[in-house]
Amino acid sequence: MNLGKKIRALRLGNDLTQEELASRLELTKGYISQIENNLTSPSLETLFSILEVLGTNEHEFFAHEVEQTHVFKKEDFYIKENEQLRHKISWIVPNALKYEMEPIIIELQPGGQSVIDDPHPGEEFGYVLEGQVTLFLNKKRYIIRRGETFYYQASKEHYLMNTSEHRAKILWISTPPMF
Repeated sequence: MNLGKKIRALRLGNDLTQEELASRLELTKGYISQIENNLTSPSLETLFSILEVLGTNEHEFFAHEVEQTHVFKKEDFYIKENEQLRHKISWIVPNALKYEMEPIIIELQPGGQSVIDDPHPGEEFGYVLEGQVTLFLNKKRYIIRRGETFYYQASKEHYLMNTSEHRAKILWISTPPMF
């Protein structure tokens, strides 16, 4: 663990200069600089005081941080086909249930449709990448063509259908995760 780097990140996250941190701890700016550059190590008492001023404690500071993945490749996707409904869904963010939103790509063959979703809390957004689809939203129909988007509160029954003769491909995002 790079102690100095982590202290510097916390200090900057608290929008403090080295001088301001030093003043609050009755230390010198030079000493804070030496700690941040790993030229010296603070005593445990001083370290705990630094952490307190920076709004954390030793448990949080030394907790093992799991590296979060921010980029997902095609081999990370989970794909499921439904022959009866004539669609293929690609979950493009693994473990999206732990996030606030869930993006998928759904491909609808001619005559294909998504599962009919019952009303639920949340919102949904879609962008038609290829083809065109019909959005059924509480008995109303909306035609959405390539390059167009849809957005709605999911409080009404809803689903997509491909009534054209060509495949349709849609980026569809739900919040909270529902797919």
